[in-house]
Amino acid sequence: MASNVLGGELEACGTDPLTGFYRDGSCNTGEEDAGRHCICAVVTAEFLEHQRRIGNDLSTPAPVWGFPGLRPGDRWCVTASNWLRAYRDGCACFVVLASTHERTLDLVPLEALQEMAVDVPPGPEGW
Repeated sequence: MASNVLGGELEACGTDPLTGFYRDGSCNTGEEDAGRHCICAVVTAEFLEHQRRIGNDLSTPAPVWGFPGLRPGDRWCVTASNWLRAYRDGCACFVVLASTHERTLDLVPLEALQEMAVDVPPGPEGW
């Protein structure tokens, strides 16, 4: 069972759109996930624009990959390195700690994640 950055069980990140390297709604990672898509992000317009500027367009749909394109407020498993770059550039988006894989801590300090932490209900019934 995978753990999150808080030491608990890794919780789901999002299913609409369906996220995760394995497209299972979780920010689980493994050897085949070279980019380490392990941060459960709640994306903002500023973050999406930053990602586009660095060559990681997350807003444009890519149907061939089953990718719908993201909008502000979507929950998505982003790579630790790109999130860290956005953080250092002052454009980081929010993070759901309970849904962020513990391997994130290999690259990103827990303090940075905590600074951007947000509690988000798992689905519309909690909104």
